[in-house]
Amino acid sequence: MDYREVYEQWLANPYFDDATKEELKNIAEEENEIKERFYMDLEFGTAGLRGIIGAGTNRMNIYVVRRATQGLANYIAKVGKQSQGVAIAYDSRHMSPEFAQEAALCLAANGIKAYIFESLRPTPELSFAVRHLGCVAGINITASHNPPEYNGYKVYWEDGAQITPPHDTGIMGEVKAISDWNTVKTMDKAQAEKAGLYEVIGQKIDDAYMEELKKQVIHQDAIEAEGKKLKIVYTPLHGTGNIPARRILKELGFENVYVVKEQELPDGAFPTVSYPNPEAAEAFELGLKLAKEVDADLVLATDPDADRLGVRVKDKNGEYHDLTGNMSGCLLANYEIGQRRAVNGSLPEDGALIKTIVTSNLADAIAKGYGVDLIEVLTGFKFIGQQILGFENSGKGTYLFGFEESYGCLIGTYARDKDAIVATMALCEAAAYYKTQGKTLWDAMIEMYDQYGYYKDDIKSITLKGIEGLQKIQEIMDTLRKNPPAEFAGHKVVSARDYKKDTITDLATGEVKPTGLPNSNVLYYDLTDDAWVCVRPSGTEPKVKFYYGVKGTSLEDADEKSAVMGKAVLDMVNTMM
Repeated sequence: MDYREVYEQWLANPYFDDATKEELKNIAEEENEIKERFYMDLEFGTAGLRGIIGAGTNRMNIYVVRRATQGLANYIAKVGKQSQGVAIAYDSRHMSPEFAQEAALCLAANGIKAYIFESLRPTPELSFAVRHLGCVAGINITASHNPPEYNGYKVYWEDGAQITPPHDTGIMGEVKAISDWNTVKTMDKAQAEKAGLYEVIGQKIDDAYMEELKKQVIHQDAIEAEGKKLKIVYTPLHGTGNIPARRILKELGFENVYVVKEQELPDGAFPTVSYPNPEAAEAFELGLKLAKEVDADLVLATDPDADRLGVRVKDKNGEYHDLTGNMSGCLLANYEIGQRRAVNGSLPEDGALIKTIVTSNLADAIAKGYGVDLIEVLTGFKFIGQQILGFENSGKGTYLFGFEESYGCLIGTYARDKDAIVATMALCEAAAYYKTQGKTLWDAMIEMYDQYGYYKDDIKSITLKGIEGLQKIQEIMDTLRKNPPAEFAGHKVVSARDYKKDTITDLATGEVKPTGLPNSNVLYYDLTDDAWVCVRPSGTEPKVKFYYGVKGTSLEDADEKSAVMGKAVLDMVNTMM
């Protein structure tokens, strides 16, 4: 059936409501728009769904959400875990409450109890709730930091992490098997409540989550000494972080927290930014303005679902420095592991620092410095969660810290996804601790570079939208596989990793060995002088991403080398466009 036939089917089928049909009638003369909406089903990937809100099979709407939930319910029934229930959370995006409600009622209609939050909550609290309530799965309605026209649907398993093998492929298979929209179940909310299959949750989970965060504090003494003096500017970027971030800081003793008023309240239109991403400079414009007015020590921004944290820190000269996700992650890794050793006198013999393959080599140097294991996983925090579960199941391995370059980390094991609320708390604690020593967070950053090396990491993203864009992204990956580069910016390729083929090829000897990681469409090049380049299509946006890292002899030298590497990467891309 071609896209036109599917479009006509939606218009004719009484299953779809009048508002949906009216939206589709309004594009009757826009052939390309019809094609974009119906040429494929919105792909249920390894974490769930993400797409533009609207009517159609390739859009986020209540019918696509119901179908995904029916597939999840079918899989839960297949593995015999219907009795455990499913936790559901949602963020501030357009249609998030509606999608959450549809998911809950579909589960209830399948005899699976839904625990749905009373209002918006951060992603990490959903991860915590799955574990706390003993649920078999979790659903989070969010598109993270995507533009406002997007929404998404993430699925978690009973360990609290986003789904990994075999559950991801099992659920995907069940979703794809649903070809008749009329077979998707739903039920009336009042009936679901009466049957005990729909329960609203809130404060009790909030309180339990807060208690787990407090357990991660190492230096409450430093907070008591400097917390009242430390000045913090915070923005939730119109998302879910506002209440929990402010609550944990207040309860720990941080009294000078200034919230960016223009970005305080939830708003799915994200009116003050074009892109609600703490990686983007524009996300900090209002926060930095307020920081300069109040002379803040640090500026913090959480993304809409509060799993990522962006950071700006002030040096002793009053200048604010942007900390990338690699920088803030390494700063926290060094603090958490170092202070754990200082307080306890030693570290566990099987202690591990976990990072993703596109995360800074500075993490490797930190792990080596503390004599702990460095474990590398594929991009996606669920793979860090998978390692924690492996530690628990085997009884071998102690989780010390885990992070990825995209502004996400987790301290502790109460949740299994990155947590910007605990990161906010920990960075403020670290700032208070270093302040007791007469240092700023920037001083601590420079000391870390002096000790381990001046690593600099960056990324170039190429956006290619639509059907043609997807094809072009695949062409770029195919070209690199067929004609692997021999060098980047004067750095020779030492080995080439192809995670799709599960190979690591030594270019000098020709020796080939397995990567040891799951199949993924990712290419990675180990270069001379501790440099590297990695290429991967984004799993959540129409982009192909080029990650790279260098090591310099100073900040200035690292910056120069990084700029040269970035130009070389773009030049290579331009030859393929």
